[in-house]
Amino acid sequence: MRTYLLLLLCATLYGSNFVFGSLLLREFPAMHLSAYRLAVSSVFLIGYLIIAKRMIRLTTRDVVYLIPLALIGMLLHQVSFFTGLQTIDATTASLILSLSPIFTALLARLFLKESFTLRMAVGSLVALTGVFFVVGQGRGLHISLTTGMGIMFICMLAFSGATVLMRKLTERMDALTATAYSTLLGCMLVFPVAVWREPHEQSTHSFGWWVLLIGSALLIQGLCAIIWNNQIRKVGAAKASVFLNLQPFVAMVLGYFMLGTPVTFTQIGGSILIVCGVVFATLLPKKKSHNDPIALTMAKR
Repeated sequence: MRTYLLLLLCATLYGSNFVFGSLLLREFPAMHLSAYRLAVSSVFLIGYLIIAKRMIRLTTRDVVYLIPLALIGMLLHQVSFFTGLQTIDATTASLILSLSPIFTALLARLFLKESFTLRMAVGSLVALTGVFFVVGQGRGLHISLTTGMGIMFICMLAFSGATVLMRKLTERMDALTATAYSTLLGCMLVFPVAVWREPHEQSTHSFGWWVLLIGSALLIQGLCAIIWNNQIRKVGAAKASVFLNLQPFVAMVLGYFMLGTPVTFTQIGGSILIVCGVVFATLLPKKKSHNDPIALTMAKR
C-alpha cells in the first residue's frame, strides 16, 4: 500500500507541474525558467548520487547516448514545455502530453524493433480520438490548432524520443543515474540558449516566486525522480505507468481552482478517451520488464 501511495503522490505532483509551470511563466521568461529549474534539479540529483555513493565514471559510449538524450529530453523537451504553456492552458497541455506512451511505443517499434500489437493500435486510435475531441472543442471536424498546441506536440514527441534513448542508456546504468547526468548536461545546454534568446532577463523577482520555482523543481524534478525509480523496482514499470494517466485529471482540477481555467464536458469526455486508450495500449496482460522505458523516464519531467 505504501508503494502505491508514493506512486500516487508522484503522479499528482507530475500533474501539478503543468499548473505550477503556468504560474511561474507569469514571472519568469520561458527559457530562463527552464534553465533555473534544470539547475536546481541537477544539483539535487547529483548531490543525491554523491551521498548515496552511486556516482559512476562515464565512458565514451555513455556520452554518445547522453548528448542526444540531453538535447532532446532536456533542451528541446523543457524549452518546448514552458514555451507551449505560454499560449495553451494546463489542461490541454497535459492531455496532449498524455499521448507520450503511445508515441513511445511507435518510436520503439521503429528504432528498437519492439512489437506494436493490434491492442496497441486500437488503444492509440481511441487515445487520438480523445485528443480530437479536446482540440476540436466540440466543433466537429472544424479543428482549430494553435501554435501552443503544435509546440506541445513537439514537446510530447521530444519526451517520447528521449524515452527511447533512455532505454538504450539504461542497458549500461540505472535510470536514476542516467536521469541525473542528462539533467546536468541539459542544464549546461539550456543556460547559453536562454542568455542568447532572452538576454535582458533581470533576476529581481520576489522571494515568493523563487520559493515556488525552487520548491517545484526539488519536488517534481528531484524528489519524484528518486521516489519513482525506487518504487517501480517493487511493482514493475507497467503497473507504475498506469498512475501517470492521472496527470490530466490533476492538471484539470488544479487548473480550475488555481488558474480559473474552465473545464468543459468535451475536455472531460476527451480525457476519458485518452486515458482509456493509453491504459488499453500499454497495460499488457503479460509481465513487463522493469526496464520499461515508458515508466522509467517519466521521472525526468
